[in-house]
Amino acid sequence: MTECIALDALAERARVLDALDERLRRLLPAATARETRLADVRNGRIVFLASSPTWASRLRLHQADLLAEARTALGSGVERFAVKVAPLPTVPPEPTKPKPLSDATARHLRATATVLQDPELAALYLRLASIATDDSS
Repeated sequence: MTECIALDALAERARVLDALDERLRRLLPAATARETRLADVRNGRIVFLASSPTWASRLRLHQADLLAEARTALGSGVERFAVKVAPLPTVPPEPTKPKPLSDATARHLRATATVLQDPELAALYLRLASIATDDSS
């Protein structure tokens, strides 16, 4: 049970940091926002990651605005700002919509299902064939 509570707390902290990251990066020019991420908030310090020293320098130009917004979001305890140069975490790509099965593929799946000896496998082939779309659309 202790592990579940720890995981819940960790997930909630990640959600809070993600929301704060989005809020703070809205203050930045688009190019700077793309090359930086909020990494942590701890002991009165916000820590950002920048993809290169150049982006770290550009981010530091916005330090006062970022600290002010962090204080608004988190309270007056935020006093320091730090930037570390490190590769940014990758954002998983949006899942692509699967290409629908053609009518011809559905016919082949149905034909194969009729000759299969295993009834479960045949049922799976028929189920797969049922999601096919018409080639003429």
